[in-house]
Amino acid sequence: GWLLPVGVILVSVGALFAVACIATFITKGRGTPAPFDPPRTFVASGPYRFVRNPMYMSAAAVLLGSGMITCSPSILLLALGFLVLAHLVVVLYEEPALTKQFGEPYLQYKTAVNRWVIRWPKPTV
Repeated sequence: GWLLPVGVILVSVGALFAVACIATFITKGRGTPAPFDPPRTFVASGPYRFVRNPMYMSAAAVLLGSGMITCSPSILLLALGFLVLAHLVVVLYEEPALTKQFGEPYLQYKTAVNRWVIRWPKPTV
């Protein structure tokens, strides 16, 4: 009985964060999440202040929530597989590419913001 409301919350929060990520890429990054139109400016605001990969986390939340809503072990396993694949893509491709593209600002961002664990940003003085 508890799976349905938790699943609905996960799907809703995941979808809202995905929309926030897209809006941030468009307004701050002057691009989109699509590979053919990536952000031209480094983005470390919006959801990206709390975690380096909020788009992947949003998609995983939607998958996990969907699996809970439908009581589907297959969708739950899909969510796990998605996270493993996302981790490999991030570590092996995206982080090196972003380091090459944005240099020092991205390296500083990597030290300040976790890859997968959400945390409140440190206050600036």
